[in-house]
Amino acid sequence: MQADSGDEPITAINVTPLVDVVLVVLIIFMATAPMIARRALKVDVPRVAHHERAAVRSLAVALDGARRLTLDGREIAPEALKGALAAAVAERPDQPVSVAADRALPYGEVARLLDDIRGAGVRKVGLEVRGR
Repeated sequence: MQADSGDEPITAINVTPLVDVVLVVLIIFMATAPMIARRALKVDVPRVAHHERAAVRSLAVALDGARRLTLDGREIAPEALKGALAAAVAERPDQPVSVAADRALPYGEVARLLDDIRGAGVRKVGLEVRGR
């Protein structure tokens, strides 16, 4: 009987330490990813390098810096917007609406406008951005 001298090559690889290290790295990544994503949210939407032209005809709602509201280029009162959009949705249920708002407006005002549009029954809402 021969004693084990330790000179023989190792033919089996123990993967348990590798799996342990990978799982620890995965847990660290999962714990830190939400914090990294929150810090990285710096949004400047109105300028884009590449944009697509919409192929379907949509109603254009715009809110400028002076808080004037227009629907397809015609000025409209905020109270009348909901009724006009509801009538358009009654005529065409999948009516898309594109919203353009001045970049200087507070986010709350744009959110209120989007809420009014959704309240009128519009289900397809797009935000318009300007190219360079």
